[in-house]
Amino acid sequence: MEKKVIGDYRELKGSLQFGGPAPEGPGGKGDPGAGGPPVGFKPPMADISWVKRKYLDIPYASESPNQTLDIYLPEEGEGPFPVLFHIHGGGFGLGDKRDDHMDTYLKLLKKGIAVGSIEYRLSGEAKFPAAVLDCREAIRFIKEHGPEYQLDPAHIGAIGGSAGGNLSAMLGMNIPNGEFPGEEGKIFARDCYVNVAVDQFGPIDFAAMDDMARENGISFADHDQPSSAESSYMGGPLQSLDPSYLAQANPITYINDKMAPMLVQHGCADRLVPYRQSVILVEAIREKVGEDRVEFTTLPTADHEDKQYGTEENLNLVWDFVKRYL
Repeated sequence: MEKKVIGDYRELKGSLQFGGPAPEGPGGKGDPGAGGPPVGFKPPMADISWVKRKYLDIPYASESPNQTLDIYLPEEGEGPFPVLFHIHGGGFGLGDKRDDHMDTYLKLLKKGIAVGSIEYRLSGEAKFPAAVLDCREAIRFIKEHGPEYQLDPAHIGAIGGSAGGNLSAMLGMNIPNGEFPGEEGKIFARDCYVNVAVDQFGPIDFAAMDDMARENGISFADHDQPSSAESSYMGGPLQSLDPSYLAQANPITYINDKMAPMLVQHGCADRLVPYRQSVILVEAIREKVGEDRVEFTTLPTADHEDKQYGTEENLNLVWDFVKRYL
């Protein structure tokens, strides 16, 4: 069977699939689809050698060695710098905070802002809501310790593609401490609000992905499979899970007046995450909190992880949006 790597994704004539038995998760009973990368898979990595000022593998929590982040600073100035954190994709089950997507975002250092990247627990290690909790804790860490790394804790943004788009959108909702699953009854020293968020082709409503794929005739309709990336993340085959549990992983659930301004981008030719996933997010934001809280960029010919997202033209578009709020 032919295998093809697209960005962080290993495509097996369909969407990203993870094999093997899954440990029991919050929403499942040990169904197939454990999460985790294919054996021997290593994503292409960014060249960070040219960045003179950087802090690597900073622990932001202590539950897992994967709870770390990287920080890259502009060559000039002492800060404190506003910072944009990238959250990598990979179906919630693979990828790396230092993968080659950072080659694009490190170009923003020349704009005078800091750039960061968050690693989080993948689905082979911990199911939802672990990845979201990790991203929220990383932001809290920067709110408390940012000045130690020449960062401005009052000016933080998030950007991500695919699974990272979902996680960036989750951060962008600015959900108060204690109001996200897994945080009940806990006390936090800092909030985890961000000033701006960018969601590029992120999955939003997992249970609707296959219906949307069949409707558009372009995307793969295999997200309901027990081994799919989304099933692996949620701990069981999507259609067997409680809809209220699935809704907890949907950014639309958390839209509120505190949410950050958000840029959403999606390609109409996306074969992995149907384009309408972003449409329903944008429509919901506009309906609930107003037209001015979200901008939507359509890339008519772009596939998933398409090179069009990393062009100078698109990076400038992203920067023009982000700089308004950072």
